[in-house]
Amino acid sequence: MPKVEINVPEHLEMQITQMIEQGEFVNREEAIEDLLSAGLKAYKTSGPSDDTQQGFDEGLEDDGMMGHDDEYVF
Repeated sequence: MPKVEINVPEHLEMQITQMIEQGEFVNREEAIEDLLSAGLKAYKTSGPSDDTQQGFDEGLEDDGMMGHDDEYVF
């Protein structure tokens, strides 16, 4: 398995430590792996679909999202 080194804000480190102490995770490695996986699943669910996103950095048109100039489209 590849290793990744990251820096996180202290408040996130404290929350991860608290979850480990409460028994939600066995150790830091499991906590970070599970939380990262959950975040990626949530992003994929709410983010662009595979059909419209050709690559990780692609998928948004130059003139705004869905052809609109506004940052958010409702």
